[in-house]
Amino acid sequence: MAKKSSIEKNKNRTKLVARFAAKRTALKAIADDQTKSMEERFEARLKLAELPRNSAKNRLKNRCQVSGRPRAYYRKLKMSRIALRELGNKGLIPGLVKSSW
Repeated sequence: MAKKSSIEKNKNRTKLVARFAAKRTALKAIADDQTKSMEERFEARLKLAELPRNSAKNRLKNRCQVSGRPRAYYRKLKMSRIALRELGNKGLIPGLVKSSW
């Protein structure tokens, strides 16, 4: 089990990303638009820098929904390999069978 503080920190980041997503995309569009004047683009970059750092999407970390583990994460299942194995052995994941040969 991961540290509770790490899990909560990531949840707060997720909320911030959702809250500032529209504003961030609008400012990025202005800053990247070559038809705008240099001053307008520079102002957009300054406003973008004033937004909270944790509102950037690349600050999010994929974590297991079951255990909170940050590594060995399967995106399709939204869980780590360890949690997948435990739930699979208990028969809680339909269609998943432990292989043996």
